[in-house]
Amino acid sequence: MIDKNAPTVIKVSHVSKNFVLPHEKNNSIKTAVVNVFKKKDKSADIQHALKDISFEIKQGEFFGILGRNGSGKSTLLKILAEIYKPTKGSVKTYGKLVPFIELGVGFNPELTGRENVYLNGALLGFSRKEIDDRYDEIVEFAELKEFMDQKLKNYSSGMQVRLAFSVATRAEADILLVDEVLAVGDADFQRKCYDYFKALKKSGKTVIFVTHDMGAVREYCERAILIKDGLIAHEGKADTIADEYLKLFNTNANSTETSSNRWGNGQVRINNFQVEADTSKIVIRASIQADERGAENYVFGYRFNDSEGQLIAGGNTLNVRNASKLSLKPNESREFEFSMANILGSGSMTVSATVRLGDGVTVCDSWENIKVISVAKSESHYPVIMPAEMEIK
Repeated sequence: MIDKNAPTVIKVSHVSKNFVLPHEKNNSIKTAVVNVFKKKDKSADIQHALKDISFEIKQGEFFGILGRNGSGKSTLLKILAEIYKPTKGSVKTYGKLVPFIELGVGFNPELTGRENVYLNGALLGFSRKEIDDRYDEIVEFAELKEFMDQKLKNYSSGMQVRLAFSVATRAEADILLVDEVLAVGDADFQRKCYDYFKALKKSGKTVIFVTHDMGAVREYCERAILIKDGLIAHEGKADTIADEYLKLFNTNANSTETSSNRWGNGQVRINNFQVEADTSKIVIRASIQADERGAENYVFGYRFNDSEGQLIAGGNTLNVRNASKLSLKPNESREFEFSMANILGSGSMTVSATVRLGDGVTVCDSWENIKVISVAKSESHYPVIMPAEMEIK
């Protein structure tokens, strides 16, 4: 949960960023010199990458910046990292900031991995002794011990990013800016990176995260903003903003959207959804039906939110033991029944359901807050009660 009394570490005030896109080409030194002294290039266009952006980030937040390619989110991150200067507005940062952007810049492909660790460390401001002290940790985190004496040009792109990321993690920072650097590498290494960020967060560090991975946004971020056409289109809880991001990919003539809490492309529709809950058990029953397109490799899921809208639990067909890929023929229907132990604490919860395709982006039908359930348990006021066995010695 966000500490509302935590100090602000980044304050963005009315930031705009414009880029000049000239049409005239400088084919010679003479042309280039002449164009410098022109008062204005009338043939140039102005790209308004960001328009009057304002928000604040508290200390210890895991904050998401979302948007489609070209929306302006990476431009915003580079302004936060002081790579770009805003055309208008200001950014105030309180604390040391380390950007995880374009990792590996400064690496020399003709040097070994070991040599590049010292080179990159020097660029980050480390002394040789500091790199000596951290070297074993860097290599262990990158999982590249047997490759450190090979030239970097023989590394895969994923290995290079892992090495650069590992060096960057050794930097002392209060705020970290992360731009899709975890897209390269296997699942285990990505999980290690996320665990690293979670550990930083527990220690009061702040992480600003730009990504297209909505699963990571839902799991790690408390708040997020959605950038659209250079503007903040939405700001709020991460789970809500993740849904708004997915809507950008699912607005078309076949949309099922009839109100603000239901949307999708209509390829598969939820026809019925029922929830039965008592203090020990929850049963979810649902029926879905495909349209004339059918659906290959779809996922049906559900989630529980508390009375304040905070996501507290959920599941889907991929979580079920021995679950396989599911498909529907054109106009085919199917029924589901999920039965689970009720580990929810006392209080009122809303239940939502979603059918999406296996690409992780295409949402067929997202129906938010379909049902409201109430749970009354005397033994705990926590949102979720973790099952456990106890032994007293």
